[in-house]
Amino acid sequence: MPITFTRRGVLGSLSGLAAYPVAGALAQSVALPSAPVALNIIDVAGNLQLTQASIDLFAKQNPKLVSRIIYSRAPSPELPAKLKAQQAANRVDIDLVLTGPGALSDGIEQGLWIDVLKSHADLLPKPAEIYHDAALMMQKNFGGDQGVAVVYSPSGPLFEYMPSRLKTVPKTAAEFLDWAKQNPRRFTYARPYNSGPGWTYLMALPYILGDKDPKDPANGWAKTWAYLKELGTAIDYYPSGTTATMKELGDGTRDVIVSTCGWDINPRALGIVPKEAEVFALEGTHWVPDTQFMCVPKGIPNDKLAVVLALMSFMLKPEQQARTYDKGYFYPGPAVKDVTLAMAPEESQHVIKEFGRPLYDTLIKTLPVEVPLTPKQLVVAFRRWDQEIGAATK
Repeated sequence: MPITFTRRGVLGSLSGLAAYPVAGALAQSVALPSAPVALNIIDVAGNLQLTQASIDLFAKQNPKLVSRIIYSRAPSPELPAKLKAQQAANRVDIDLVLTGPGALSDGIEQGLWIDVLKSHADLLPKPAEIYHDAALMMQKNFGGDQGVAVVYSPSGPLFEYMPSRLKTVPKTAAEFLDWAKQNPRRFTYARPYNSGPGWTYLMALPYILGDKDPKDPANGWAKTWAYLKELGTAIDYYPSGTTATMKELGDGTRDVIVSTCGWDINPRALGIVPKEAEVFALEGTHWVPDTQFMCVPKGIPNDKLAVVLALMSFMLKPEQQARTYDKGYFYPGPAVKDVTLAMAPEESQHVIKEFGRPLYDTLIKTLPVEVPLTPKQLVVAFRRWDQEIGAATK
C-alpha cells in the first residue's frame, strides 16, 4: 500500500521547491525516501542542453532527496527495446527519460511509461493551469498522461541553405524536387525517427503536397510517399541524426538541409554552421510543432518515483523554464506560459538577439499550426519511412 506524504514531512524535505504541490489530500502519493537516492536520467533527444542546469540545481537544493545524478545519452531508437528488456527482467535502472516524439510514441504503444499525470496528478502541476496554448495542445494530443511536456517549439519544417551555393531559392515542393534532381547529393535530411527536423518535415509534407489525409500515413499519404521516393533518387544517404546534417552544411558537403527554428539558431551560434546561412519555407508549409517530454518508466522504486515527481514539478517552474531559451537550441523553448526572453539568462538573450531572425515572428503568426500525428500513427509513419525510403538508399 502506498504511504502518503504528510504536509510537515513534505515541507521539511523539499526546501527550495516552492512549486511542488503539497496541499490537499494526497491519498495516491508515493513516499519520499528516508535517505537520499541516486537518479539515473537518460536523454535521447538532446534535452539536457536545455535542462541539465535546472536538474543540477534541484539536486543541489535538495540534498536530503538526491545523493547524485547519473546522466547518460542514447539514440532514441535504441531506448524502447532496452527499457522493455529491463522491465521484463524486473531490473529497471532508468528513472527518468528525456525524449522527443520517437521514443515517447514507441513507449506509449508498448506500455513502457507510468501515466504520471493520471496516477500522480496531486504531485504535478495541472497542465491547463501552467502551459501556454500551443504546449497544452501538444500535451493533450501527444503526451497524454504519460509524457510531461518540458519544452516547446513551433519547430518547422524549414530549409537551411548557404546563399553562396543556392542562388535561386525554390518556392514550391515541385521546384525543390527539380533542384534536388539537378543537383544530386547536395541535399539530405536525417532519419525522421531520430531527428526533430526530420520528423517535422515528414509530417508537414502531406499538407504542402495537398495529400488526401495528412493524419493517415498508411492510407492518406500517396503523394507524400511518391514524392519522398523520387526525392530519394538525388540523396546518397540519410544521416542518423540532425547534427551530422548541420556539419555537412557547414563543411560544404551539402548546399541545403532540412532545419527548424532551433536547429537554425543554435548551430550558427556554436559556429558549426556559418552565420550567413539562410532559411526558407515552401509554399503551403504548415508548422508541425515539436515538444520534448519527461517520461517515467514503469518499474522504478516508489522512493525514486517520489523524487522524480518532485524534480518534474521543479522543472516546470517559470524560473527553470526561462533557462530553456538556452542558445536557441529549441527556440523559443518554454512550455509554460508567460515565460519571456527577458527572464532568461543574459547569455541566452544575447544569442537570440544576434542569431535569431525577425522572419520567425512573421512565420509563427502567419503559418497554420497542425497537431502532430498521434503516437500510434507516428509509429506507422516512422516504420514506413524506414522500410520504403531509408532502406532504399545506402
